[in-house]
Amino acid sequence: MTLKKRVTRFRAYQLKNAGSSFSYFNGTSFTLIEARYNECNESSINEELKLCGVNTIHTLHITSWDQDHCSRPELERILARYSPSKIEYPGYKPHTASGEECLKLIKKFKAGDNTKKVISVTPKYISSLDAAKSYGYKDILSHPKLIDEKNANNNSTVKHFRSGSFNVLSLGDVECCNIAAGLRRQKVIKNETDIMILAHHGANNGFTTSSFIRAVKPRVAIASANYSNKFEHPKREIRNLLHKHGVKLFTTKTGDVIICSVGNHTGDYRVTNLKADSSAISSSYDFYARKSKILKHNLDTIRAKISKRNGKPQLKK
Repeated sequence: MTLKKRVTRFRAYQLKNAGSSFSYFNGTSFTLIEARYNECNESSINEELKLCGVNTIHTLHITSWDQDHCSRPELERILARYSPSKIEYPGYKPHTASGEECLKLIKKFKAGDNTKKVISVTPKYISSLDAAKSYGYKDILSHPKLIDEKNANNNSTVKHFRSGSFNVLSLGDVECCNIAAGLRRQKVIKNETDIMILAHHGANNGFTTSSFIRAVKPRVAIASANYSNKFEHPKREIRNLLHKHGVKLFTTKTGDVIICSVGNHTGDYRVTNLKADSSAISSSYDFYARKSKILKHNLDTIRAKISKRNGKPQLKK
C-alpha cells in the first residue's frame, strides 16, 4: 500500500439538543453518520456537501436506534431529500417505538427501490467480511461481535472510517469494558486512529479508560453534546483522562467541529472549532495522520514494521 492523496473532511454538527450528527468525506463519497437532520444542522450539512463538491449523501450510517441517533421524522427527511445509495443500520432489534418506526421506514425505502444497498450490521454480517489489511484506505466495521440482550447500548455499530487521508473511529453508545478491551487489541485501531468520537457522548461508564486511551492513542477526541445537556457530557473524569494522555478534546457544545486535510492531502489535517451559530473560529490545531507516517516509507519498511508487530490483522472490511 502506498501513500495516497485524498481530500478528506470530517464534521461534527451542533444540534442544540441531545444527540449526535457527523459526516465523513473521503474525496469521492460523503457519509452522514446518524439520522439527524433538523433546523439546527440542516444548513451546515448542506454547506458541507458544497465544500466537498458533491450534491448528495452517498451513505447513511446509523450507530443506534436511540432517538438521539436516529429520529424518525429526521430520517424521513434525509431519505426524501438525499435518497442515499447505501444505508448501514443497527443489527439489533429496536427496543422503542421510535426505533421500530425507523426500521419500518428503512425497509419501505428499500422496497421502493431495489438498487439501494441496505445493510443490517449484525454479528453475522461482520463475521462474513474479509479480514482487513493494515495501513489501507478501506473503512472497517468492528462491532457488534454479539448481541447484548440486556443493554442495547452495547449493540451500537463501531466503525473505523479510514478511506480518507486521516482516520475517524466511531463508537456509538458502547459502554462495556469487555468491548473496549476487544477493540483496543485490534491492530488497525491501535495503530491508525487519529480522531475518536467519544463513546456515549463522553459518558464515564467504564468504556473510556486509561488503558483504552494508551492503546488507541488518538490525537483528537470529539464529544457530541449540547451546551445544557442534563448528563453534563463529556464528564469531568473523561476530560481529565484525555488531558492526562495529551488528547485534544473538541465538543459541539460551543459550535461545529471541522476537520479537513490540508497541504497536499496526504496526511496533514487541521481541526477547527467554530463559535456557535457562526463561521467564526474559536480554536484551530494542526496534526499529521498516523498511517501516513508509515505509508510515506517504502514497502520494505512497511513490511518490516508489520512483521515486527507479529500478528495478522483481525478486523473486518
